[in-house]
Amino acid sequence: MLRERAARIQTDRRGAAAVTVELIRLGTRASALAMAQSQTVADSLAKASGLPVELVPITTEGDRSKQSLSTLGGTGVFAIGLREALRDGRCDVVVHSLKDLPTAPAEGLMIAGIPKRADARDAVCARDGMTLDTLPPGATVGTGSPRRAAQLRRRRPDLEVVDIRGNVDTRLGKVASGDLDAVMLAAAGLARLGRLEAVTEFCTLDGWPTAPGQGALAIETVAKPDRVVRSAVASIEHRPTRLTVTAEREVLRILEAGCAAPIGAHALLDDGLIFLSARVYSPDGTEHITSAHALYLDDDPRPAETVAAHVARELLSLGAGELVPAGSIS
Repeated sequence: MLRERAARIQTDRRGAAAVTVELIRLGTRASALAMAQSQTVADSLAKASGLPVELVPITTEGDRSKQSLSTLGGTGVFAIGLREALRDGRCDVVVHSLKDLPTAPAEGLMIAGIPKRADARDAVCARDGMTLDTLPPGATVGTGSPRRAAQLRRRRPDLEVVDIRGNVDTRLGKVASGDLDAVMLAAAGLARLGRLEAVTEFCTLDGWPTAPGQGALAIETVAKPDRVVRSAVASIEHRPTRLTVTAEREVLRILEAGCAAPIGAHALLDDGLIFLSARVYSPDGTEHITSAHALYLDDDPRPAETVAAHVARELLSLGAGELVPAGSIS
């Protein structure tokens, strides 16, 4: 049993005493959503390892600031504090929402596990049970995502899109109080918090692609974690999710796209194929470019990366770089 191995003193090849971990410390943001999704991971790690798992709440730069995510720099503002805690030994693993994680690898760290993905769709939470099509002209819709803002403006240019920050309850509260007519949120987050009753419409991924990696979690460790930690994390890895989110995020990496680039992507596996579609929007939503490709998994040693390269190169050849602010796409 892993518990027995973790609790006893072992001897290495040189005869020196080596003690394995007896407790796994899991670093997480302190928001209600982050704590809820991290607790799910903690339960899985505890079951796999036979060890207690302790949540270590960490406040990140993105949590402290009240500025819009695009002003802060978007990608990475929630990851920096967690990674610092991992590097300085305050925790053994950290849990990220994968869509918030930079695509560039972090020195000395690795994404050791990606559990099975939850719902990747966006959800509309509107007053009076309304949908995007039934909201009246001039209705106010809140979102902090440049991608969602561009999609809203394309779908309903008559709506007023309002930039908002705050946790899920704060955003839903703006609808309940009448400050906004609707907000756009990730379905996965609402499900993890038990708030799906607030949803008035789910957006289909075909017509409304979401952020690369949305709905998935990433478990990050140091590059050479304790073997008990490594084994526990490996036990909850979901390879199909790893393949699909890798393809989606690889599009961002190749495009060198940041938070100011409104990009949606969605990949799926079916009958031995990986399908990937990505769409780049202009910030005002008036224009968009789409590319989609498929590849047999057995035809390439790195199918996710290869299909993403086809999609990203086609997007660039079609003029994706002209749609978004300078510097957002190479």
